[in-house]
Amino acid sequence: MPPHLSADRPAAQPPSRGTVDALISQTRALRGEVDAVRREAPADEEDAQGRWQRALCNLALHQLNDLDAHLAQLRDGPSELSVPPEGPVATRTAPAAPPHGSLLSRVGSAEWNLLTDEASWSGELYQILGRDAASPPLTLDELPSLVLDEDRTMLTAMVTDCLIDAKPIDGEFRIVRPDGGVRTVHMMGEPVLDADGSTASMWAVLRDVSELRRSQRTVGETQESLQRQRHVARTEHRLAVELQEAVLPPWRGSLRLPRQGPRALDVAAHYLPSSSTALIGGNWYEALELPDGETLLSVGDLTGHGVTVTSGMAMLLGALRGMSVAGTQPGQLLSWLNQLLDATVQPALGSAVCCRYVPATRTLSWAQAGHPAPLLYRAGTGRALSAPDGVLLGATSGAVYGQAEESLRVGDLLLLRTEGLVPRRTEAPLPEETGSQEGARAVQRLLDLAPRFGEARTAQDCIRMVVEEFGGTEREDDACVLIARIGS
Repeated sequence: MPPHLSADRPAAQPPSRGTVDALISQTRALRGEVDAVRREAPADEEDAQGRWQRALCNLALHQLNDLDAHLAQLRDGPSELSVPPEGPVATRTAPAAPPHGSLLSRVGSAEWNLLTDEASWSGELYQILGRDAASPPLTLDELPSLVLDEDRTMLTAMVTDCLIDAKPIDGEFRIVRPDGGVRTVHMMGEPVLDADGSTASMWAVLRDVSELRRSQRTVGETQESLQRQRHVARTEHRLAVELQEAVLPPWRGSLRLPRQGPRALDVAAHYLPSSSTALIGGNWYEALELPDGETLLSVGDLTGHGVTVTSGMAMLLGALRGMSVAGTQPGQLLSWLNQLLDATVQPALGSAVCCRYVPATRTLSWAQAGHPAPLLYRAGTGRALSAPDGVLLGATSGAVYGQAEESLRVGDLLLLRTEGLVPRRTEAPLPEETGSQEGARAVQRLLDLAPRFGEARTAQDCIRMVVEEFGGTEREDDACVLIARIGS
């Protein structure tokens, strides 16, 4: 093929082989690093962000593979074009098939001589267009016959601008191969001028970018999927927060119950969000003055996160309040909550502790459903109350919940909390340590606060101590804590 240059400029000298080899080595090293990143990307097909990361890595690898192949062509020099038209057609042979995985067939070249109406194609171009290498190359007038109807106008405009106005060609179009396959081809070219400045021929480099564009579409689609998922997550988070704020007790800080007459209880509570997820869980707390002068104290947790779980928590908390106002005792109340959760459309598990405090006798009646027992602090020490029988809410139909009573004294302090208040330690547990032993260790950390609680003046001061101790640590789940101090 004639050199691609205008009459008034010399041909450029090819780069040295050593320089190109160095570029190839750098490209392959970078490709290895990108492939390592791709292998570390999450493989979960349900994870939109993981799919997007893998798609970006695959696109980068595809481009680096192309760059490696193109640099190899630059180092080794242009491949032979097909035999010129005056040669015997019968002697033209198809170029050797590229090795498996090679991208060398993705780039081909051509030149169209406007004076003789002859065309010269490289063997790679025959492969790109899917044409038999024994057939003559298409002229510029025949080339649009390979192009999809909707892309022909664009190709014609590019060629016309090149031939008439000497503008370079840089554009893409889709071609239909004889086997029916559609490929995307990127064409770059320039006019070759003769001595008087008129266009004598046009040369072009054509590259099959079908796989590249497919990879780019995959990146775009996964990015859109990730954006949609994030939008849904933000919306769900906002709804869950609004729902949680709507159903949790409206009071903040200390609450003194009953509101009228002698104030027998000083109550404070706090919600601690998870540090590992933005989703809202199903934790709740409640302190409610009842019509008969008694007080409901409760904390609980519905498993899971998100709007569905928060709405389920709202349902349970509403039922808890209604049955408590109606005079239902803690054991029976949990039995009915279990029946309610068992009958819901969305199956779920929950844990709860429900207490009913009688100020006249300073008696606490309480029951639990697979939940940590309340902690009782008295005279600078603390202990966990002995728990009556009770399984998780929703675990089994017809469950019966036991009920216990505890006599309290003026100055006693009760601490109710959900499981995630004391985060699990980050280091690996000892081989002989069981889950129950780890739970006992978490209880002990709370009981160790007894001397500090003894110095506190209000329940709210005790809540601040708990938050100072555990609020800044990494927690896998959200949590609630409620503290009630017994007054005279």
